[in-house]
Amino acid sequence: MDINDFKAGYFREQFQYKSFSPSPINEEWIWTDAKINTLLSEANLRLGELNAFSLYVPDIDIFIQMHIIKEATTSSRIEGTQTNIEEALINKVDVLPEKRDDWQEVQNYIAAMNDSINQLHKVPVSTRLLKEAHKQLLQGVRGENKLPGEYRTSQNWIGGSSLKDAVFIPPHHAEVSDRMNDLEKFIHNDQIAVPPLIRIAIAHYQFETIHPFLDGNGRLGRLLITLYLVSNGLLTKPTLYLSDYFEKHKGLYYDNLMLVRTQNNLGQWIKFFLVAVIETSKKGIATLQQILKLKERIEQKKIAAMGKKVPRARALMNLLYKTPNVNAGLVEKMLGVSKVTANALINDFVKASILKEVTGYKRHRVFVFQEYLRLFLS
Repeated sequence: MDINDFKAGYFREQFQYKSFSPSPINEEWIWTDAKINTLLSEANLRLGELNAFSLYVPDIDIFIQMHIIKEATTSSRIEGTQTNIEEALINKVDVLPEKRDDWQEVQNYIAAMNDSINQLHKVPVSTRLLKEAHKQLLQGVRGENKLPGEYRTSQNWIGGSSLKDAVFIPPHHAEVSDRMNDLEKFIHNDQIAVPPLIRIAIAHYQFETIHPFLDGNGRLGRLLITLYLVSNGLLTKPTLYLSDYFEKHKGLYYDNLMLVRTQNNLGQWIKFFLVAVIETSKKGIATLQQILKLKERIEQKKIAAMGKKVPRARALMNLLYKTPNVNAGLVEKMLGVSKVTANALINDFVKASILKEVTGYKRHRVFVFQEYLRLFLS
């Protein structure tokens, strides 16, 4: 199938509205646009550099959790959730009551991401895996009554307040299962020569167009990208998260998806997607470089000066790389030390200007590794 000849689908008459019936995508795709070749080459190069760099970073797994937290907050923010990274890092009891639903949605995304990545060892990227992730996304939050883990059995829409003023109406629910099966076959079809980044670009577009669930489709569609890249070996570790780029270019993200549906312009969507991979890969490398510099400076100049406390100080540093917001209770639990030792260690880190107390309280104090946290806020 030549990308230029692709017909994305057609609008099908329903009762008092028209839904979009997407064409199957399980095809061998070709294109004549040289710009796609150029961008694909650079995207592969940058993604390869990011993957190689992540393998070079010692103890990379301790840094990945913060990448996942950032992805969770950003992907959820695209859907209107207001929780930021700083709030995502605190305990539920410390979250304002009116923000707890948003906070929980982000925590669900983090859990879905972590569990899905772990599941890849025994379950391929599939409708089964996506349904399990969807169930986690909606657990105990506003969409918990919208068939978690199950395809929708009614019509949904995107934008607007109803079907009458919707920006886009996905396919009728009777078409969902068939189109999702086609999508799954396309992802795994080893009989067609489609480069992985082109394949996942098309797959993401198709998923968002099918909108197979009543809620959570945006977050799940972006999670699909990371799962695909890891499962196909383009990334050894989940270090590329495109939600930050999509959120900063939210208008273009939605416009380019709509261009495919309304003008069959799949090529423009693919180019936008490849640029997102390029820019996000470069930013990921820059962030890892900054982390390594920060880690080296703190360990050589501050931790090394703590004498007999060095082993526990290093253990606390490893904890801070995973969660830069801590309190004495968390340090006591995670490091397996007494309350007195935990408080003494935290005080040493405050004196060394590694941690800063942010509540101003005498009790229930929270300490933040601000230098590290700032690397994920830009």
